[in-house]
Amino acid sequence: MENKELEKLQIEDTQYITNLSPRYKSRKPYSPALPGEVISFIPGTIVEILVETGSQVKSGDDLMILEAMKMKNRVKSQISGVVKKIDVNPGDRVTKGTLLMEIG
Repeated sequence: MENKELEKLQIEDTQYITNLSPRYKSRKPYSPALPGEVISFIPGTIVEILVETGSQVKSGDDLMILEAMKMKNRVKSQISGVVKKIDVNPGDRVTKGTLLMEIG
């Protein structure tokens, strides 16, 4: 049996002493999306973009339709503001976490 050095792992208010895998150590740390960034929540294909650059949107407005697993998902705005930039086009295939649009 290998004698690996144990490391501390903090999950919420509990601290654990354990062996951490190389995959866990090399993971990308979590960082929350900025409020004006619209990020894809699942992989799929952009079917339709319902707004244009410069459009005024309110929180809850539909921005685009993302098709995934034969379902059409409406991507909604989380904030009110003006569409600054659209980073995708209809027909684009996107992965989870792709920046779709910026609202300011």
